[in-house]
Amino acid sequence: MNKSALWCIPFSFFLVAVTLNLIGSIQGTELANVVKPVLLPLLSASTLAYLVGKDYVDMRATALLVAGQLFGCVGDVLLIPGDFPFFVSGMAAFLVGHVCYMCVFGGQSWRGLTVWQWAISLILLCAALAALIWHIGVEGPLFFPMVFYGFALMMLIFSALAGVLRMPNGRRGAWWILFFGTILFALSDSCIALNIFSGIVIPQYDLVVMATYIAAQTLLAVGGIRLILGK
Repeated sequence: MNKSALWCIPFSFFLVAVTLNLIGSIQGTELANVVKPVLLPLLSASTLAYLVGKDYVDMRATALLVAGQLFGCVGDVLLIPGDFPFFVSGMAAFLVGHVCYMCVFGGQSWRGLTVWQWAISLILLCAALAALIWHIGVEGPLFFPMVFYGFALMMLIFSALAGVLRMPNGRRGAWWILFFGTILFALSDSCIALNIFSGIVIPQYDLVVMATYIAAQTLLAVGGIRLILGK
């Protein structure tokens, strides 16, 4: 097999795992939780296999992209029990993953922003986060963890949006992919928050959460790879 096509092997297993997870989510069986821990490692293996052998690959950015995916895997595993300590630990793992993703592309999209642009952006982000938390009704011991996590997620969205708005037309493809990935991540997390704090019953809840989450992680991987390769 051509070396450049090696990524197809782990990615094929990733697609099989995704299919099994979504089937388990639809049926509400343990199959979803059994398959869930292998999703992100297979996506990481696909990412590394695709980038191996490419010329002038930024190894620091590659390591951070894979680290973001693997912290997502840790979060996936910790969220399975659903108990308070595990839930908070899972949020912390995802938060670290968001920081890794921001280090991959935030440094590029933030470069050159003035103090006033930063100030206005942060005010808008905080206002959006406050409105979201108030609407969902976050309270109790999870209030502060949710605030910290929500702010990190807002910064991730801002990082991708800044790239869309500030990069030349010919270089916006990767940024659009990253932006839609962050939006889907926020949508998945919002469904979880609404279910926990507002008691809103979302039809096919498990399927909606996992489908948006998997799509988000896949788009972040594709966008990150394109950014690393300068596409």
